[in-house]
Amino acid sequence: MARADYPQPIQELIAELKRLPGVGPRSAERMAVWMIQHKKRNPLELAQALSQAEASVTLCPACGFFATADGCTICDDHSRDEKLVCVVEQATDVLPLERSGAFSGYYHCLGGKLSPLDNVTPYDLRINQLLKRLETLEEVEVILALSSDVEGEATANYLAEVLAEKKCAVTRIAQGLPAGGGLEHADELTLMRALQGRR
Repeated sequence: MARADYPQPIQELIAELKRLPGVGPRSAERMAVWMIQHKKRNPLELAQALSQAEASVTLCPACGFFATADGCTICDDHSRDEKLVCVVEQATDVLPLERSGAFSGYYHCLGGKLSPLDNVTPYDLRINQLLKRLETLEEVEVILALSSDVEGEATANYLAEVLAEKKCAVTRIAQGLPAGGGLEHADELTLMRALQGRR
C-alpha cells in the first residue's frame, strides 16, 4: 500500500520554502500548510509582493544599499554628513546602524568579506567602487564596521592598507561588551577588545 503524502503542488511549495535561510523541513511544511488552509492566508498577495520586490528592487550602484527606480534613500539624502562613510559587509548591515540613530553619514556595502576558503577575493567585493567614490570626496573619514570574525578582520586589515594611500582617515568601530551584558558571559577576545577600546 502506497503511503499518503502531500499533493505535488504542496510538496513543491515546501521545497521552495526550505530554500529560505533559517527555514528547515518542519517549518517549511507548517508554512506551506498554513498558506493553503488558513482563513487569513493571502497567497496571491504574497506572490505579488515577491514578484514586485524582485522586479523593482536593485542594489544602488554607488553605495550598494537597496534601491528602486526612484533611487537610493541614503544616497539621495543630502542632509547626511558627506565627510563620513561607513563601510559594511552587506546591505542588511546598514539597517541596525540606521535604527540606532548614531550615524548620520553615508554607507558603502562591500557585498561580503574576504574569504580565501570560499574563493572570495578583493575583486569579488565592491572595493574598487569605494576607491572611486573616495576620489570625489575630500577630508573624509572611512569607518570600518565589519564583523570581528577572521574574515572580517582580514577584510578590515586589507582595506586599511589600501586606504592608507588615500586622503582619508580610517577608523574601526569599537568592540566589546554588549549593553546589559555581564562579564561572566563574555569570552576572552571580547574582554580583551573591551579593555583595549576603553575610553
